[in-house]
Amino acid sequence: MRDRDYRRIADRIAADIASGRLGPGQRLPPQRTFARRHGIAASTAGRVYGELVRRGLVVGEVGRGTFVRAHAPAADGRPLVEPTGPATPVNLQLNYPSAPGQSELLAPALAPLLRPDVLTGALRPAAATGTAAAREAAAALLGVPDPGRVLFTGNARQAIAAALASLVRPGGRVGVEELTYPLVKEIAGRLGHTLVPLAMDAGGVRPDAVAAAHRGAPLSALYLQPTLHNPTSTTMSGARRAELAVVVTALGIPVVEDRIWSFLHDAYEGDAYEGQEPFARHAPGLTHLVDGLSKRVAPGLTVGLLVVPPERVDAVADAIRSGGWSAGRFALEAAVRWIGDGTVARLVAAKRADAARRQALVRRALAGTGVLRCDPRAYYAWWELPSPWRADTFAAAAAARGIAVTPGPAFAVDPGRAPDAVRLGLASAPEEELGRALVTLAGLAGGAAGSGCGRSG
Repeated sequence: MRDRDYRRIADRIAADIASGRLGPGQRLPPQRTFARRHGIAASTAGRVYGELVRRGLVVGEVGRGTFVRAHAPAADGRPLVEPTGPATPVNLQLNYPSAPGQSELLAPALAPLLRPDVLTGALRPAAATGTAAAREAAAALLGVPDPGRVLFTGNARQAIAAALASLVRPGGRVGVEELTYPLVKEIAGRLGHTLVPLAMDAGGVRPDAVAAAHRGAPLSALYLQPTLHNPTSTTMSGARRAELAVVVTALGIPVVEDRIWSFLHDAYEGDAYEGQEPFARHAPGLTHLVDGLSKRVAPGLTVGLLVVPPERVDAVADAIRSGGWSAGRFALEAAVRWIGDGTVARLVAAKRADAARRQALVRRALAGTGVLRCDPRAYYAWWELPSPWRADTFAAAAAARGIAVTPGPAFAVDPGRAPDAVRLGLASAPEEELGRALVTLAGLAGGAAGSGCGRSG
């Protein structure tokens, strides 16, 4: 097909957008469907869609489709309707907290590592077991009495992968909350695991759902986020944890407990927790606890932490080595210093205060628009959208206004049960930009009746 022919088709779609027959946020058909309807090759349909993207009329969301972004251009090339969102894009998909003055806090502990004699040792490879100093520091941070149970990876995602790889053979079934951390779906795909969605209620995953799934076909492991569940920020009560521990112990199901966000909720002092103690304390012989420093400290120089039952240390260490997931020695040495000199504790305190301020912005901006489910301590909010919005079309309409949000289907294990909700990551955008973006999203949602945030768990 000649260039002017595929451009002519693009012109017709642009005219539909300009007339309002195709509105902002509306999904275009898949390219193969579009090609059949117009009697053209699939490659030509791809060129049509590419031309619409080039003109700024549509936006493509990988794995979700292509959505109308703006109205057709006027004769001078400007959009007939100017973007209504922030002047610069605001990404509420990313979620990397950063405390004011963070770099100034981190720098002093790194200075000694730059001495040539110290740097030589810090640049050597690190084993999965790290160093004695790293094990002691991590055990103190996490409240683990036996440092010998601590293992290290490059980040928390690698810790999750190593734990699952050590527990579940390819083809095995892993029970997860019906809404789960999206990268766990990718990890399971790479490892050849089948994820089994487990029903949740206001208290988190239901123990009866675990038992029912295991009766259907044995579960090789569970992956759970009992504290500040991502995306809903639900925290299991102590009673629910105890009930779930009874079930997994009776059935002998190992658990991978993800506590990457728990530092916002829990304060550990000696043997006592302010908040909910780890699930690992309820089922210590079955639980593989995952944590890390990326959220506490910074994403660019991080360490994943794994605390495993004593008899599982060698098997999990083997999985870390075979997966190439070992932590860098330099990062371990830095972590030891940051934990030991109180830097991590100061950053945690600052980030807790920061999260609380950002949650206040959410409550002010989005009150009365859909249903908000969020813990005032969390760095994210789960927003069930008012009718008639669908998650994908809302995400596309938000993108047209320069705001990236994560639609609910990204978290759903069963695509057929994807909620019409979006997750708002509150940590990465500067506070003023976040506030303006939330006001824009509230206007977009249309002001349906709903409820505000409250503590969960």
